[in-house]
Amino acid sequence: MNGAMFDMFDLAVDYPLLNMFWTMMLCFLWVLWFMLLFRVIGDIFRDDEMNGWAKAGWTVFVILLPYLGVIVYLIARGRGMGERELKRAQQHEQAFRSYVRESAGPRSHAEDLSRLADLKNHGDITEAEYEQAKAKVLAS
Repeated sequence: MNGAMFDMFDLAVDYPLLNMFWTMMLCFLWVLWFMLLFRVIGDIFRDDEMNGWAKAGWTVFVILLPYLGVIVYLIARGRGMGERELKRAQQHEQAFRSYVRESAGPRSHAEDLSRLADLKNHGDITEAEYEQAKAKVLAS
């Protein structure tokens, strides 16, 4: 048993630092490649402007010739990927904000007046600003 243990240590000693760096670099590039591949495939399926045949064609191209397919896709449609992602993020943000507004529900006048009184008591607003905001709340 001790002989097998020493063989493992000999293997670790025989693996040079440069080879370890190269192995880590290849693992990093492999993970990066798959992230890029899945991002391209995701963009193909999420693009609403592309019809079904175009989506099928790009998908087959990316699957059958992955390196060439991804590079051609990035050249042909790469600029639009960022724009579509930004538009999608803005839509999600807008939907989230409207959901929060709907979930919070309408505030009552008492809550608004209480909040104004707290602001006045902490010195965040002056007496004149308090009276003006109070009149605005009571008028609505």
